[in-house]
Amino acid sequence: MAATLTRNKLAGESDSPRVGAILFGILKYFLLTVTAIICLVPVVVCVFTAFKTDEEYATTSVLTLPKTFFRLENFKVAIERADMLRCFMNTGIVLIFVLILSIFISAMLAYILNRFKFPGNGLIRSLFLFASLLPGIATQVTVYQIMYQLNFINHLYGYIIVLCGTDIISIYIFLQFFENLPRSLDESAILDGCTYFGVFFKILFPLLKPAIVTSCLLKGVSVYNEYYMSNLYLTKKELRTISTALYTFTGPYGNQYNYICAGVLITILPILILFLVFQRQVYSGMAAGAVKE
Repeated sequence: MAATLTRNKLAGESDSPRVGAILFGILKYFLLTVTAIICLVPVVVCVFTAFKTDEEYATTSVLTLPKTFFRLENFKVAIERADMLRCFMNTGIVLIFVLILSIFISAMLAYILNRFKFPGNGLIRSLFLFASLLPGIATQVTVYQIMYQLNFINHLYGYIIVLCGTDIISIYIFLQFFENLPRSLDESAILDGCTYFGVFFKILFPLLKPAIVTSCLLKGVSVYNEYYMSNLYLTKKELRTISTALYTFTGPYGNQYNYICAGVLITILPILILFLVFQRQVYSGMAAGAVKE
């Protein structure tokens, strides 16, 4: 009798964690499903709206399917009226120069802060962290005055210089990677007669490929989506970037959302393709940068 009661008690105790695990799994997948739906609804609405005519958009709900998904007239109008090809070209020029300069500046700063111990090293790191907490818009009055005095407004090179400011996230990504690179590489190269510049460019920089890809994508998406400074410093129509081109279809008497959504889908495609191509490097770069040996 006692043995039977003991077995039943043990069985009840073993079933209790199993029931809890099942309930936790149901709750987890329920929350994930709800979150996915919340994230996907705006995208679905944007896709539906991009294929609707003006009459369809005015007379139907945003979740109503368009009559056809093969109507590309909205995309043609968006490209022509917003001059999106020129905007893509301007954005491409800005992206290339900003990414090259930002990557080299961030990598070299991280190399100096990691490999050289000097008075003020910790203070500089703390100031970088403090600077990352300041909202960029809070400094725009001063930055605009500097840009105006230097005649950088309505010039792509001025806009590029502003965007090449110290990228705190990239610096910390490179710092984590340098932490994982043994100092014996530097010492061996220096013993063989290599200079510090040679150590950085010939030995260490080629090993930073995952960090470079990760930083390029993070910085690239930020620059690609940047609207405030683009609208502030590039007011000429021929200098507009892709983020400001979509505002062609806004006005005081209403917004043409079917054309705006078509333009949004066009602007999403390049970033989506790049992410799908380099997603393995991005995930491996973030994981490697988060682990310190």
